Amino acid sequence: MTVRPVHDRLVARPLEEAEQQSGGIVLPGTAEEKPHQGRVIAGGFGKANTHGKRLPLDIKRGDLIPFGKYTSPDVKIDGEELLIVPADEALAAIKDGAEQKD
Repeated sequence: MTVRPVHDRLVARPLEEAEQQSGGIVLPGTAEEKPHQGRVIAGGFGKANTHGKRLPLDIKRGDLIPFGKYTSPDVKIDGEELLIVPADEALAAIKDGAEQKD
């Protein structure tokens, strides 16, 4: 299935955090926090300004984005957990050359 977010939203695949903490304590799945980073797999066309011109996003597919703890809802698409993040909630765009092919 192809996913295209609307307006200025991004679809990101959450990065898996280590399951074991530095003290050797393994947290059960229910105690884990939501990840705060994701790899962008799709982006919208941007938000329209007051003159009706669409402003393109400066975050592209493959970028790694850190975001706030409660900024994005989880969605399940084709059995995969994904995040929908508003572009203005992304704190940075990290281009590391590790773009994933979908």
